Amino acid sequence: MTIDIIDLTDPEYADLNAVQLSMVRVAQGKKDDILARAEEEKTQLKNQLIANNFARSSVFEYTEQRIDDAATAEVEVVKEDLLYQLAYESLGTEGNEMGPYRYPENPNYNLTASQRFLVVRNYYMDVTDDPNARLQSYSMDSLARTYLGEFYSTLYDLLASYC
Repeated sequence: MTIDIIDLTDPEYADLNAVQLSMVRVAQGKKDDILARAEEEKTQLKNQLIANNFARSSVFEYTEQRIDDAATAEVEVVKEDLLYQLAYESLGTEGNEMGPYRYPENPNYNLTASQRFLVVRNYYMDVTDDPNARLQSYSMDSLARTYLGEFYSTLYDLLASYC
C-alpha cells in the first residue's frame, strides 16, 4: 500500500507508534476507496453518454469536474480527521519534575478521562503482541482502575475484543 494521504518523512513515520500507523493505514484505505468510487462513477457516466450518443458533449467534462471536486473534498475530510487523531494521540508526551509522563511510572493526572484512556490503551498495545497476555496484565493493574475510573471497563472490553 502506498501511503500518500499525508506527507511525512521516513524518520517521522518511524516515530509513529502502532496505533498511529494503524490510523494512517485506515485513512489511506478510505482515501483509496473514495478515489476508486469516483473513477467508477466517471466510467459509468462516460459509458452512459457513449450509449446515448453524447460522447463529445461538454456534459462529461462538467460532471467529471463535479465528481473530482466531491472526491477531493471527501479526501480532505479524511486527511483532516487523520491529522487531528494523530495530534490527539500524541498528547501527554511532555513531563513534570518526576520526568516524562509515562504510564504507569509517572501518570499524568492533568489529562481528561478520554486522554487517560488513550495513554493506557497505548501502553498496553505496546507492551505485548499477545492479546491474551495483554488482557490478563490489564485485569491485574490496580492503578488503571483508579486512573481510568469509568473508562476502565471500556478499555477492558476493547482489549477483550482482540482475544
